[in-house]
Amino acid sequence: MDADDLDELFPRGDGLADTEATVGCPYCGATSVIVLDPGGGSVQRYVEDCEVCCRPWEVTVRYHGGTAEVRLEPAQDF
Repeated sequence: MDADDLDELFPRGDGLADTEATVGCPYCGATSVIVLDPGGGSVQRYVEDCEVCCRPWEVTVRYHGGTAEVRLEPAQDF
Protein backbone atom coordinates (compact mmCIF):
# COMPACT_ATOMS: atom_id res chain seq x y z
CA MET A 1 0.00 0.00 0.00
CA ASP A 2 1.47 3.36 -0.95
CA ALA A 3 0.96 6.80 0.60
CA ASP A 4 -1.84 7.72 -1.84
CA ASP A 5 -3.83 4.66 -0.74
CA LEU A 6 -3.41 5.63 2.92
CA ASP A 7 -4.49 9.21 2.21
CA GLU A 8 -7.63 7.88 0.57
CA LEU A 9 -8.42 5.59 3.52
CA PHE A 10 -7.56 8.20 6.15
CA PRO A 11 -7.89 11.74 4.79
CA ARG A 12 -5.56 14.13 6.58
CA GLY A 13 -7.04 16.58 8.98
CA ASP A 14 -10.62 15.30 8.91
CA GLY A 15 -10.46 14.34 12.60
CA LEU A 16 -13.06 11.61 12.13
CA ALA A 17 -11.03 8.46 12.85
CA ASP A 18 -11.51 6.78 16.25
CA THR A 19 -8.56 7.41 18.57
CA GLU A 20 -9.68 5.40 21.61
CA ALA A 21 -11.82 2.39 22.47
CA THR A 22 -13.35 0.98 25.63
CA VAL A 23 -12.49 -2.72 25.96
CA GLY A 24 -12.96 -5.56 28.44
CA CYS A 25 -10.03 -7.73 29.52
CA PRO A 26 -10.48 -11.33 28.29
CA TYR A 27 -8.93 -12.57 31.57
CA CYS A 28 -10.36 -10.54 34.44
CA GLY A 29 -13.18 -8.64 32.72
CA ALA A 30 -11.96 -5.21 33.81
CA THR A 31 -13.00 -2.35 31.53
CA SER A 32 -10.22 -0.12 30.17
CA VAL A 33 -9.85 2.64 27.62
CA ILE A 34 -7.04 2.07 25.13
CA VAL A 35 -5.52 4.63 22.77
CA LEU A 36 -5.71 3.87 19.05
CA ASP A 37 -3.43 5.13 16.26
CA PRO A 38 -5.40 5.72 13.04
CA GLY A 39 -2.12 6.50 11.26
CA GLY A 40 -0.86 2.96 11.95
CA GLY A 41 -2.79 1.49 9.02
CA SER A 42 -6.21 0.03 8.35
CA VAL A 43 -5.36 -3.27 10.10
CA GLN A 44 -3.15 -3.38 13.20
CA ARG A 45 -2.09 -6.15 15.60
CA TYR A 46 -0.11 -5.69 18.77
CA VAL A 47 0.18 -6.88 22.37
CA GLU A 48 -0.90 -4.74 25.31
CA ASP A 49 -1.14 -5.63 29.01
CA CYS A 50 -4.27 -5.27 31.15
CA GLU A 51 -3.82 -2.36 33.53
CA VAL A 52 -5.60 -4.34 36.29
CA CYS A 53 -4.34 -7.96 36.10
CA CYS A 54 -1.22 -7.28 33.94
CA ARG A 55 -1.90 -10.24 31.62
CA PRO A 56 -1.19 -9.69 27.90
CA TRP A 57 -3.89 -9.22 25.25
CA GLU A 58 -3.49 -9.52 21.52
CA VAL A 59 -5.24 -6.45 20.17
CA THR A 60 -6.55 -6.38 16.60
CA VAL A 61 -7.79 -3.07 15.23
CA ARG A 62 -9.52 -2.74 11.86
CA TYR A 63 -10.52 0.68 10.55
CA HIS A 64 -13.56 1.00 8.32
CA GLY A 65 -13.84 4.57 7.09
CA GLY A 66 -12.44 5.97 10.33
CA THR A 67 -14.50 3.73 12.63
CA ALA A 68 -12.37 1.28 14.60
CA GLU A 69 -13.40 -2.31 15.21
CA VAL A 70 -11.33 -3.56 18.16
CA ARG A 71 -10.99 -7.20 19.19
CA LEU A 72 -9.07 -8.57 22.19
CA GLU A 73 -7.90 -12.14 22.72
CA PRO A 74 -5.59 -13.68 25.30
CA ALA A 75 -2.06 -13.33 23.93
CA GLN A 76 -0.41 -16.61 22.92
CA ASP A 77 3.07 -17.71 24.00
CA PHE A 78 3.20 -15.65 27.21
